[in-house]
Amino acid sequence: MIEMLKRTVRFLSSTELAVLLFLAVSLLAIPGTLTENRTFYANPLFLGLLGALALNLVFCTVRRFRAISLPVLILHLGVLVVCGGVVARSFGYVATVNVYEGTSVDRVYRWDLQREMPLGAELAIRRINREYYPIPVKVGVLKGERKDSLQTLRTGGSFVLGPYRVRVDALEFPAEVLKLSVFEGERLLGSCDTAGGGSLPAGFPYSFKLVAFQNPVLKRMWVDLALSRDSRAVTNGTAEVNAPFIWNGLYFYNTLVDVDPAGMAFAGIQVVKDPGRPAVFAGFAIMGVGAVLSFVRRLFRKGT
Repeated sequence: MIEMLKRTVRFLSSTELAVLLFLAVSLLAIPGTLTENRTFYANPLFLGLLGALALNLVFCTVRRFRAISLPVLILHLGVLVVCGGVVARSFGYVATVNVYEGTSVDRVYRWDLQREMPLGAELAIRRINREYYPIPVKVGVLKGERKDSLQTLRTGGSFVLGPYRVRVDALEFPAEVLKLSVFEGERLLGSCDTAGGGSLPAGFPYSFKLVAFQNPVLKRMWVDLALSRDSRAVTNGTAEVNAPFIWNGLYFYNTLVDVDPAGMAFAGIQVVKDPGRPAVFAGFAIMGVGAVLSFVRRLFRKGT
């Protein structure tokens, strides 16, 4: 009985088992990596193999504890923390929802359950923001009904118009409206746009028209969002593709901006709950410390 127990421990802590489990986990992770489908990582078979790998590492560490150096022990700890984080991630989810600008929703579609679920708060998209690289434009200047000049420049640039300096601030899409600011010396006189709006003083002699522009290149896109409960504001912020808004353990990513056939703008929001995220990052940090210490240890050994 004792001999059988010893053989079992030797098998569970063996390098051969570790290699087999590592290969199995790696092969099962490939579909999830290629398809970016998180459900692969919540598969009981994958979690079972990952748990077996962690158990193998624990037995290996305990059995060879006295012979293992401190850097390797730290590496083992980091791997175990990462494994725990991956298991914790299986209790999370990914949900998506499309929200029209100026409206709110309180339900999202959970892909793991294949159905809509309450979000726990109302999610509102206050504004969809787009930032473009400077766009070459041609601006027609009118003085009364008479054509005064044609200015060619990029958004962000400015031109002189008698005693005034006119700055071309931005070209808004999809409305194709050019926003301008007018200065008299260093003093801001007012602003206007090519749709006829603005705050310039009455009697200002010039008006502006967008004549032509080159196709813009998008630099950045983000949304201003707000969360509320029972009509009371909870929090607000911004979200974009690689910079999510975080609230109550949920990550809000802006993954899409588009317009429907009626021309109404909407934003696609991905909501991610990932309870294992901190553990995974902490595990990689611990592994990094162990790797550095191992490198330093070997460097000093070679030096002596």
